[in-house]
Amino acid sequence: MTREFASSTAAVGELALSDKKDEKPEREQAPFPELEYIRLMIISQECDRREGILVRQGKGWIQVEALGHEPPAVLAYHLGPDDYVFAYYRDRPLMMSRGTTLEQIARDYLAVAGSTSEGRSMAQHISDRELNLFPAATPTTTHCLPAVGVAWGLQMNGGGNVSLCTIGDASTRQGEFFEAVTFAVQENLPIVFVVEDNHYGISTPTDNMLPFRLRIFREDLVTHVDGRDVYALHEKGGQLIERARTGDGPGILWCELDRLGSHTNSDDQRKYRSPEDIQAMLARNPVVKLAESLIADGKLTTFDFEQMQEDARKVVDEVYLEMDREPAPSIEGVYDHLFAPPVEHSPLPIQPDGDTATMVSAMNQTFRAGLEEFPNMLFFGEDIEDPKGGVFGFTKGLSTDYPERVLNSPLAEATIIGAGVGLATMGYRPVFEIQFIDFITPGLNQLATQAATLHWRSKGDWKCPLILYAPYGAYLPGGGPYHSQCNDGWWAHIPGLRVAVPSTPEDVAGLFWSAFHDEDPTLILLPKHIFRARMPVSRYEPVPFGKAAIRNEGRDVTIVSWGNCVELAEKAAEELESDGISLEIIDLRTLVPCDWETVAASLAKTGRLVVVHEDNRTCGFGQAVISEMTSQPDRFNTFLSPPQLVSRGDVHVPFHADLEYAVLPDLEDVLEAVYTTME
Repeated sequence: MTREFASSTAAVGELALSDKKDEKPEREQAPFPELEYIRLMIISQECDRREGILVRQGKGWIQVEALGHEPPAVLAYHLGPDDYVFAYYRDRPLMMSRGTTLEQIARDYLAVAGSTSEGRSMAQHISDRELNLFPAATPTTTHCLPAVGVAWGLQMNGGGNVSLCTIGDASTRQGEFFEAVTFAVQENLPIVFVVEDNHYGISTPTDNMLPFRLRIFREDLVTHVDGRDVYALHEKGGQLIERARTGDGPGILWCELDRLGSHTNSDDQRKYRSPEDIQAMLARNPVVKLAESLIADGKLTTFDFEQMQEDARKVVDEVYLEMDREPAPSIEGVYDHLFAPPVEHSPLPIQPDGDTATMVSAMNQTFRAGLEEFPNMLFFGEDIEDPKGGVFGFTKGLSTDYPERVLNSPLAEATIIGAGVGLATMGYRPVFEIQFIDFITPGLNQLATQAATLHWRSKGDWKCPLILYAPYGAYLPGGGPYHSQCNDGWWAHIPGLRVAVPSTPEDVAGLFWSAFHDEDPTLILLPKHIFRARMPVSRYEPVPFGKAAIRNEGRDVTIVSWGNCVELAEKAAEELESDGISLEIIDLRTLVPCDWETVAASLAKTGRLVVVHEDNRTCGFGQAVISEMTSQPDRFNTFLSPPQLVSRGDVHVPFHADLEYAVLPDLEDVLEAVYTTME
């Protein structure tokens, strides 16, 4: 993609990259603009020089040099405005070639208020929604599956655009890279993976570890190129991008180049590389080699090259000094953008078919309504297509009526969640099933690293309205330790992730319907013991997140619960009625956000608190409820007795039914806790 860059600082001439971005031109197969490219790369190398000085002056926390990784920046010239770039943290040159301004590069390095993340992300983790430059994340390879999700979305949009994903060589041993490539090949997606092979993972040589040297991938999928040869990289990369763009499938561009500096400023490559090796590598500086080639061809003079370097040094120093004078990010604003702004919810277009319903039937009915209401909604999960319709029948009949929008996934939770992140950023409404919450851990990296952080670390520029749902909990004999987990504390511990646990058909319908409209990543957990129970129903309407339900009004003891254990609380209320003890039962419904006010108001009335959950005790969400109620003096002063927590002990759920029920909370446990508060 060719760009002309106008200076925002008149004194430094044409080398400055302004904050004002030009209109993105339509894609064109123009010749490689060597002079524009070498100007940008000289500026990038000067950024490395300047940032090194700032680190030594104590004005920067970390430096991730791009020296030697300039050549892949030529790939941006093959990209159009509607293509996407998923760059990794050593790709400042590619970001600049894509259109990121020098001012923005400096702001992000210094983490000042105007940086693309408002100081939330590390240097060179630049984000630009306008340029379709996805925010980089430090954990390597986590961007590969969102890149595949975007490629999938581009394909569903009709094709003609590509997703470009760059990655370091050591990172290709991560499982998510293999999942990303496999899914891209499976679906013939328009994506090109660029492996920047500098032969090292920090200090570890990777030659004997690289999948391509081990011949793991088929040969026609991988294109090898000397990445130090800018012309070869431009040509072969352009061919792969064009192949992907025209529907001929994905490719991997394996380019060997050099990391001319240490991994970061906290590393010193002289400890593990010989002086001769370093000297030979520095002699292959790709910017200098390109300049020598241009000079030999008469396209550039030695004087012009030296003048470019001098001008670049001046403009980089000036811009970094100017950005260093900008204010630090607002401390008060650090909580901003954790969640997207609230939106209005339309009325549910469905109502119960009778006076009773199950959670499963309400969910299926709501899913069908969502597919009708939201044309960009997509379902994806293991075994969710007909004739099975999911292992619990949640999606029964949907793939028959919506065959292009209700799809079976591979047995790969990271792919499910990561692809969902990419689709969500493009405006799709992914509603993706995890077959059991116990099986989500392979996808936890995507959930915690990408989905839950995206809106916050891009200061709201990127949204991730991904909905994940999964069967949850025990009280269903025979599940054992891998089909009976809750892990409420895990999910509530991830900032930026909304967590809901409905316990009635109305709440299933209402929470899903609200989530369909909202812009936040949401995890909805479906309690297995009760989701097939037939319950009385009246009306389906949107249920806002962060609003608890009072299931039973009482005067003596407040019981807070959710999911399967609401049933225990209700049984306890019936049992204690004959003793003259009145329980107020609060069903939280959503753990994040949590309705602390309703709990506090009930506690002010009763003065006694029992929390019942089926997760294990230590760091379970019940401890958070008790902590929240006891840590504030106005709430603590209302207690007439110590609060009680009823939970599973710190042990896994066993397979044998007798053992399972022995470790789970039961009615007797709840009654004992209530009596304790009444003493």
